[in-house]
Amino acid sequence: MEREVIRIPGQPLSFTNLDKLFWPEEGLTKAHLIKYYSDITPVLLPYVHNRPLVMKRYPDGISGEAFYQKECPEYAPDWIQTFPVQHSEKIINYIICNDLATLLWLANQACIEVHAWLSTRDHIECPDIAVMDLDPAEGATFRDAMQVALLVRQALAEFGLQAFVKTSGARGLHLFIPIQPVYLFRDVTRAMEYIARLVNRAYPTGTTLERAVHRRKGKVYLDYLQNGRGKTMVFPYSLRPLPGAPVSTPLTWPEVEALDVEPTDFNIRTIFQRLKETGDLFRDLLVQEQSLDDILDVVAGSDSLTLGMEG
Repeated sequence: MEREVIRIPGQPLSFTNLDKLFWPEEGLTKAHLIKYYSDITPVLLPYVHNRPLVMKRYPDGISGEAFYQKECPEYAPDWIQTFPVQHSEKIINYIICNDLATLLWLANQACIEVHAWLSTRDHIECPDIAVMDLDPAEGATFRDAMQVALLVRQALAEFGLQAFVKTSGARGLHLFIPIQPVYLFRDVTRAMEYIARLVNRAYPTGTTLERAVHRRKGKVYLDYLQNGRGKTMVFPYSLRPLPGAPVSTPLTWPEVEALDVEPTDFNIRTIFQRLKETGDLFRDLLVQEQSLDDILDVVAGSDSLTLGMEG
């Protein structure tokens, strides 16, 4: 087995199978994967700092089988940081990726994507990011998702909330809303459900909350359930295991308003030029802490009204 040892800021890293094709059509290998994450590290790391990560591994590239791995493997180097999280039946020791060496070790484990929790280990039960995942079903397009994103932004703005938008790297869009890390996951989910229902009522012909995939045809699924405890999201600048090696890329709202963006525009070959042109469009996400109190007050009022009517 081909092996190369490189010392990354004091840590010896052994890289294997560097010539293995990970994106066959593009001729991109595991070495390209590792180099990408090496180059994107300064931009990506602040977003995943102190967040538990879930490994999704593609040992044979995007055309092979993939599997999720939550527990840090026993063979991991002793310098890999972990954080224990209590789940219903067991404790899982998640990897924390705060440095280049850890990110490249993950890449060498064939982790094409970066999946992270919405909370950090500092406030593990209270996320500091709320999300709305816009997923176009069969018959709906990326353009449809952009139109729905504008409606979600408008609904959030009614409560004084700013959202940051990025491509999922696949067919949809992700809206990240920075929040104060004081709300439990279930309350964040309730707040985002309320926003999703507002949008769905305003645009029922183009959006859906239907969980059954076959019932979503032609519509954009408003997935607020990604805010649940233990759920992870693809974070900004993550590669995706799809043809073209797309990257989950931050957008400007004017780009979304113009409806002239395609997710394939942003990939392993174009992302660094875009960063030179636009800078890191998500940087303010890291410093904002917004309140969900106004939404949750409305939700509580709605719940009380429903209970009163039932009574």
